[in-house]
Amino acid sequence: MAGFKRGYDGKIAGLYDLDKTLGRGHFAVVKLARHVFTGEKVAVKVIDKTKLDTLATGHLFQEVRCMKLVQHPNIVRLYEVIDTQTKLYLILELGDGGDMFDYIMKHEEGLNEDLAKKYFAQIVHAISYCHKLHVVHRDLKPENVVFFEKQGLVKLTDFGFSNKFQPGKKLTTSCGSLAYSAPEILLGDEYDAPAVDIWSLGVILFMLVCGQPPFQEANDSETLTMIMDCKYTVPTHVSKECKDLITRMLQRDPKRRASLEEIENHPWLQGVDPSPATKYNIPLVSYKNLSEEEHNSIIQRMVLGDIADRDAIVEALETNRYNHITATYFLLAERILREKQEKEIQTRSASPSNIKAQFSDLERIKSKNLKNNVLQLPLCEKTISVNIQRNPREGLLCASSQASCCQVI
Repeated sequence: MAGFKRGYDGKIAGLYDLDKTLGRGHFAVVKLARHVFTGEKVAVKVIDKTKLDTLATGHLFQEVRCMKLVQHPNIVRLYEVIDTQTKLYLILELGDGGDMFDYIMKHEEGLNEDLAKKYFAQIVHAISYCHKLHVVHRDLKPENVVFFEKQGLVKLTDFGFSNKFQPGKKLTTSCGSLAYSAPEILLGDEYDAPAVDIWSLGVILFMLVCGQPPFQEANDSETLTMIMDCKYTVPTHVSKECKDLITRMLQRDPKRRASLEEIENHPWLQGVDPSPATKYNIPLVSYKNLSEEEHNSIIQRMVLGDIADRDAIVEALETNRYNHITATYFLLAERILREKQEKEIQTRSASPSNIKAQFSDLERIKSKNLKNNVLQLPLCEKTISVNIQRNPREGLLCASSQASCCQVI
């Protein structure tokens, strides 16, 4: 890892080792970094405050405010905010699988619908959570959806254009990305906050199942015309139910767009778990989700590491400080929970009931396909003969095989 480099404020030196650049924006750069005390990898969004005008400064404050408010398993976690005279550092959860745009571009005709609905349901779940807190994202696009492969999740990120809204009261700021923006935003009209996110969800779903945006022409002027006319073509391979859901979201009139509740209850999304993350304790959204033993163990380690004394740690957690104390606490806690989950998975896989289930499967296969102590299994359009014998001492099935077409390993 690269250590502290010139150009970055002293406040971050010694806390994080900054490494390679992961991405760049107009006023910000995202760096890979390592939290020095825990060794955990994080993403650090470095915002140059000297380049911000009044409007951009307002968006920055809103981003921090909204990210502190939205703590959800399908939203990239904000661990810490470090404010200096010239820069603002946002310490963020690090994804391990790239963004959804790059993933879609690898699938020319889009993802299969079972996979698409798995990811889309999680995005809808996250946006539904945001809207219940009266937070609108306003920049939903595949580039702002990040894969967390080890957790089996996708998460929303980049709340740079997000804002608080009051139900029934319209917003006026035009922002977002052209290809994903609702017509009313592009016209500069006052708009209903939730409806603009619904439109963007429609664009994302179209891209997931079609492999390309619904509105993307040779130039911005033509793209704008297509959006205003709401002209797009859904390929024939897309199912009727999926096409119907896309149509319900990509409505020119925001009043006719589906609500989040209607989207969640749409036939195309039935049978899909919208919140697989709730089965796990990671990411940890509250220290109260830990056992007292785990909580005290983390505090003791932090005290011994001279991070802070016990009272300061407890006070920081109870007041949601988003400082180095809380960042260290949650990074340590999530590591403990990860190790605990991995141990539980190993224990379950080695449990007697699991082993028994595996041999029950073998017994069913045997009773179905066994003829004269030979199990006939199709492989490579030919047959492998597997001799089945029972070990009387252990009650287990033993098998030896012969195959003419494949090497059995």
